[in-house]
Amino acid sequence: MLKAVNTFIKNNIKTIEMVGVVMRITSFSLVSWFGPESPFQFVWIFNTIDAIILSWCSIIKHDRAYSLLNLFWIFVGIVGLLRASGMIH
Repeated sequence: MLKAVNTFIKNNIKTIEMVGVVMRITSFSLVSWFGPESPFQFVWIFNTIDAIILSWCSIIKHDRAYSLLNLFWIFVGIVGLLRASGMIH
């Protein structure tokens, strides 16, 4: 199963990366436009999903710098989700 997913990603990597980048732009645009009234839970879910997408692509490409950056964004997304849900302050 994992091999099939990796093959699919390799065959469509440019498109998948573009989707991830557009998702990241969208999530940060919402925060910029709406400020404190942003749908933070949605933004953090969306941002964490794009970080997973971009991490997977960068790992497949063996790009250490972007792998580290996007894995970091997964961590940031999890913290953001916990804060937005009120589980941590």
